[in-house]
Amino acid sequence: MTSTAAPASSIDEVLRTGSVHSVYQPIVELDSGRVVAYEALARGPEGPLYTPDTLFAAARSAGRLAELDALCRSAALRGAVAAELGPPLTVFVNVEPEVLESAPLDELLAIATAAPAGLRVVVEITERALATRPADLLRTVQRVREVGWGIALDDVGAESMSLAFMPLLRPDVVKLDLRLVQQRPGPAVAEIMNAVNGYAERTGALVLAEGIEDEAHLAMAHALGASLGQGWHFGRPGPGAVPGSTVGRLELPSSGALGGDADASPFSCLPAGTQLRTAPKALLIELSKHLERQAMRLGETCVVASTFQEARHFTPATALRYRDLVARTGFVCALGADLPVEPLPGVRGAHLAEDDPVRGEWDVVVLSPHFSAALLARDLGDGGPDLQRRYEYALTYDRQTVERAGVSLVARVAAEPAPPAPEVAAGDVAAPAAVTARPTGLTPDEVLLHRALAATTSGVAIADMTSPDQPLVYVNAAFEQLAGLTPGEALGRNCRFLQGPDTDPGTVDRMRQAIREGKEFRATLLNHRGPEREPWWNEIHLAPVVDAAGDVVQYIGVQSDVTARVTAERELLQERDRTRRHLAQIEELAYTDPLTALPNRRRFEERMEAALWQARLDGSAVALLFLDLDGFKAVNDALGHAAGDELLQVVADRLRGRLRRGDLLARLGGDEFLVGLLGLDPATAEAEAGRVADQLHAVLTEPVVLGARTVQVRASVGVSVHPDDGAEFGQLLHRADARMYARKHPTAV
Repeated sequence: MTSTAAPASSIDEVLRTGSVHSVYQPIVELDSGRVVAYEALARGPEGPLYTPDTLFAAARSAGRLAELDALCRSAALRGAVAAELGPPLTVFVNVEPEVLESAPLDELLAIATAAPAGLRVVVEITERALATRPADLLRTVQRVREVGWGIALDDVGAESMSLAFMPLLRPDVVKLDLRLVQQRPGPAVAEIMNAVNGYAERTGALVLAEGIEDEAHLAMAHALGASLGQGWHFGRPGPGAVPGSTVGRLELPSSGALGGDADASPFSCLPAGTQLRTAPKALLIELSKHLERQAMRLGETCVVASTFQEARHFTPATALRYRDLVARTGFVCALGADLPVEPLPGVRGAHLAEDDPVRGEWDVVVLSPHFSAALLARDLGDGGPDLQRRYEYALTYDRQTVERAGVSLVARVAAEPAPPAPEVAAGDVAAPAAVTARPTGLTPDEVLLHRALAATTSGVAIADMTSPDQPLVYVNAAFEQLAGLTPGEALGRNCRFLQGPDTDPGTVDRMRQAIREGKEFRATLLNHRGPEREPWWNEIHLAPVVDAAGDVVQYIGVQSDVTARVTAERELLQERDRTRRHLAQIEELAYTDPLTALPNRRRFEERMEAALWQARLDGSAVALLFLDLDGFKAVNDALGHAAGDELLQVVADRLRGRLRRGDLLARLGGDEFLVGLLGLDPATAEAEAGRVADQLHAVLTEPVVLGARTVQVRASVGVSVHPDDGAEFGQLLHRADARMYARKHPTAV
């Protein structure tokens, strides 16, 4: 496969000449419309390294990521000074997660303070930093706060890890992932917003919605509780301030810091005067298990941090429980003397030095957006049987105390071990943690396999499941075409960029669940292509790739554009639906009187037969009323057929209004109507039918206004009752007809 990355010499040239610059995108106060800040976005020189993805991928492959990151931040602040983006405006700059421990702030502070009025700065930290280097992350946050700058947590909601770590980082600004405003809301959005708004209410943090591109997105941002917005709706990135914009001051919370010393021990985080109890180790074990069970119920937005004093206390039984915690919660760490960086897969570890006060403690911290609890205990140094060793302890649910204890432990967690660097042929630059574009040292069969993947017309993509945010580490040319991306743009990104506001959230949730469970997944879902976001239907098959230990390390996805098929299927379904509706209309016409919209005799007879069958089963009675209008012919002859038709419609409406919901009504033809009274008591059925007949006769005798004339008609009503007058519809109709005729012509009887 041909390399899509730039030669290493190109990134060397970029760093040597410092040829990076920033463009600035406005951040707007939603209520007032004022521009209060600008985010600095890195750009390389024109060419293959222009976009930040390709630029940082090349630096990562060349081992010069820290240099590029520092250069970009310096360029961001120098550019902001040159563009006069000083107070009251604020400048947002990013820090690359992989170089947190070496991110220089002194030079940046010097640049910021050298501006005529200084620069107000907010440092953005991405979700990818959270689990990878938590200790470095917390130290960076502390250093940023020490120089008086703010902290923003980016892409909140893209993954649950951001919600888990939000209480520990205490960001001043929470930046909502653009999917929250661009896609239809669902249960996941509700969970995210409950967590974010709860945090903002407790701390005063500002909520910023990204990706606002139109009025609908803006309305959703308001609905989600955002006070700040960013996106093309307010302006695209440019070299400086938006011309003619009204500016304002971004008011950050007075203090986002928790206070206290991150190097202190969790037990020392207990407020003065906290009531301490004494208990043997056996009780602390049960209390710890209880907190672990609570953590598993909280799910992926939960952080669990524990101490074990010494590695030998992390027993096989403990390992079984913590394996379950890893599977159910967002982040789990364990600290103790001689504990490795990863005591078991998914558990982040740290060795405690002999002089570390945490080494003498028993601590379990459980923290999520809506729950906080901590068991904080100190070893009293007893001898004797292990389970009888005594500790003084406190079980606290005070959120600030729990958060401080959590920071104290997470700040000691070792950085995640870096995966081995892929082999790169001379002159090539590999994508981050990627399969090399032109692999070396392969067997002829492996070379053939790579050529086949490159040549296939189906899109093929591989995601690294061992890295935060599960980035794409290999894509073939067909995938780039399906996604509408230029070579290299997809690498290092999570494939969620294919999704859009119309992508079915239920299908996405099922896909994520399958990935969490390490299962295959097949579906057809709506994706979007390129900058124009052209919709297309993707038939996708995801399959896990496991290592020798059986752990899922990658997912391979095969995509096919089936838009034509889906469109044809939908058109066929629409045509079938139209046909069904047409047939239903024809059937309805066959059973309906077109003048009054009442059922005709055919439909009435079917329903009466069903009612008679039910009456035979439950022992009820049914009555049939035969109505014939008296005086209708005279109206028809005097006023014309149009007036006669209108009179029949008035009669139908009056009959409808006086019958029960379950009774039957039909036009037999001409000026004759049929009424079916269902579910009558056999003992009173004849009397009830006679009462209804009198009511209908009365309502039909009321005058009717037809144009300028008022007319009056009457009705002759004949009644028959099942079962006395017959068991079948025909018998009942004959009896009712005869009785109606007798009423209409009494002298003829």
